[in-house]
Amino acid sequence: MTAPVLDLGSNDDRLLDRARQKDREAIRLIVKQHNQRLYRIARAIVRNDSDAEDVLQEAYVRAFASLDGFRGEARLGTWLARIVINEALGLIRRRKPAIDIGLIAASPALYAQIIPFPDANRVPDPETTMAQTEIRALLERAIDKLAPPFREVLVARLVEGMSVAETADLFKIPPQTVKTRLYRARALLRVEMERHIGPALGDVFPFAGARCERLTQMVLSRLGLS
Repeated sequence: MTAPVLDLGSNDDRLLDRARQKDREAIRLIVKQHNQRLYRIARAIVRNDSDAEDVLQEAYVRAFASLDGFRGEARLGTWLARIVINEALGLIRRRKPAIDIGLIAASPALYAQIIPFPDANRVPDPETTMAQTEIRALLERAIDKLAPPFREVLVARLVEGMSVAETADLFKIPPQTVKTRLYRARALLRVEMERHIGPALGDVFPFAGARCERLTQMVLSRLGLS
């Protein structure tokens, strides 16, 4: 007999209760729901795929070990993202102790939601696939070159589609600062990316499929639930 599948969308409180009891399926669903956005947040800070996965894994283990401390004052995704950002900033401090992180040390977090991609079942032609890959690589390199405050706001606003108010609240900066940083980030990217920035941004730094499943299994294993 297979275990019943929890309905993620209809009863978040029940899902959290089950996760606090170390229910494997509940934890798996939470991880799968939040993986994409939390990975993008970590990636925006550490600018490295492998480091971002390490940050995400450590953050999940830390979060589920202290889930009893989550009281619902913020959304679960926001709480998880704050842990991710703290872990990412900690990694930067440990690996580059002399780096000036004054501009990023105050970064709190973003809540999570997987972005659905249009025409997910359509197989593109090879030329389109190659062009999309090249554009995405160009975008990722250009985003990585931005200073952290600009990069993080750009990812939050344009890649993840967060509102000005949400971004301001989660980074603890005024809404006008969000607008200024986004304007500056777009200006820095515009010359190189103007023709591609709109349609391609939603596809940068993907974290789905096998990578998402692998990290989910690693988290479950470290929690003793594999």
